[in-house]
Amino acid sequence: MNTPSNMIALGTKAPFFELPNPSKSNEIQSLDDLKGEKGTLVIFMCNHCPFVLHIIDKLNELYEDYNERGIEFIAINSNDVEKYPADSPEKMIEFQIEKNFDFPYLYDESQAIAKAYDAACTPDFFFFDEKLDLIYRGQMDDSRPGNNKDVTGEDLIIAFENLLAGEPQEEIQRPSMGCNIKWK
Repeated sequence: MNTPSNMIALGTKAPFFELPNPSKSNEIQSLDDLKGEKGTLVIFMCNHCPFVLHIIDKLNELYEDYNERGIEFIAINSNDVEKYPADSPEKMIEFQIEKNFDFPYLYDESQAIAKAYDAACTPDFFFFDEKLDLIYRGQMDDSRPGNNKDVTGEDLIIAFENLLAGEPQEEIQRPSMGCNIKWK
């Protein structure tokens, strides 16, 4: 079933979190430790979802382009790993190595952080400015598995460029679409 983003109100403050990073021996990392100098993209994702697999290489490319410009990415996996062992913390480490991405990938075992963000799907994107106010939420671009549109990252790129240029964000923001978060 394809689940869209809930599209919470723009201007919402980023809910605080402290979560373990399986790739760093479960070191606890917080939003305040990780946030970007100019902007922070919080991504709810997992290892096995076809929608995540569809965009992960482009997401990594965007990270390489924008991280040096002050935008940090923080990925969070909130899936129920008892029912979906492919999303376990051990598999998160394997996935990060296999897909070769450097941004932090944290584990939200209690699912409290996904609930705090009102995350609905994987991937679900939330982009905050330097004050941690929400300025964009929704899709990365129009591409979905099987719709034959190129994965461009266009909607995120526009949001990043608007922020960096001090321009207002687009008024029309389209929901992301993906597998539903696997709630307990």
